[in-house]
Amino acid sequence: FAVGSEEAERMLLFRDRLRTDEDERVLYEKRKRRLAARSWTRVQDYADAKSDVVEEIIARARAVENR
Repeated sequence: FAVGSEEAERMLLFRDRLRTDEDERVLYEKRKRRLAARSWTRVQDYADAKSDVVEEIIARARAVENR
């Protein structure tokens, strides 16, 4: 990511949320394990399948950040 890009900021927010919130880590781990057990034709399909949980975590992180 380019320095200062919106995507870099989002991913740092996601990372920091996982580092500080055990419930979020558990949620993400469960999703990843469930998806990893499946067969994927394309790696991007796996990434797409977990994007909803990533977006949920980012949204909660933003809500906390904006309090």
